[in-house]
Amino acid sequence: MIELQGIKKTYFTEGKATPVLFGIDFKIEEGEYSAIMAPSGTGKSTLLNILGTLDKPTEGKYIFRNKDLTELNDDELSKLRNKSFGFVFQLFNLLNRISVLDNVLLPLLYTDNYPKDAKEKALKLLSMVGLSERVHFKPNALSGGQQQRVAIARALINDPDLLLADEPTGNLDSKSSSEILEIFDEIHKRGRTIIVVTHEREVAERAQRIITLKDGKVFKEEKLR
Repeated sequence: MIELQGIKKTYFTEGKATPVLFGIDFKIEEGEYSAIMAPSGTGKSTLLNILGTLDKPTEGKYIFRNKDLTELNDDELSKLRNKSFGFVFQLFNLLNRISVLDNVLLPLLYTDNYPKDAKEKALKLLSMVGLSERVHFKPNALSGGQQQRVAIARALINDPDLLLADEPTGNLDSKSSSEILEIFDEIHKRGRTIIVVTHEREVAERAQRIITLKDGKVFKEEKLR
């Protein structure tokens, strides 16, 4: 499904070059649950942004479903991103002025054809994450764990090929973290491809495989199951 070939990333600020990734190579198979693990500040979020086409590599190839995404323009990437990728972030990124239900529906506003069954689909997703009784609440009336559940439902509303999660338990207590990881387990059982970025070993071990980064490179890969 995914193949990264020699992915490098350098940021340029006021003429100063700051290299972050130094040649990343790995593959992700269809339906796989993978974790990318590294300490904070070592490029794992940058790599996730590249995987989700939120950022572009400085060098290398990103092959997704046999297509080199580094050859696509911004409009083509935007369409692909909205159709194929779902995102879950550490800070939830919900809009507090609208309801939980409307937050989940929000990505559909950017699709070419708004589905007739959008509300029904959103309600089913909110039921899956255990929030059937909170659909009309505003996000700021929810706990952190509940807000992350909303974010997961929102990430799935477009039925993406790939779910990308950046430190999804980073702002949660241990109980809420466990509940969120159980939801990821259930999503994977239903056939979704998942990549989670984390600095926590116990979070990474929920995946089938751990890709560990060190100094902007793949340090090792571990197959857990």
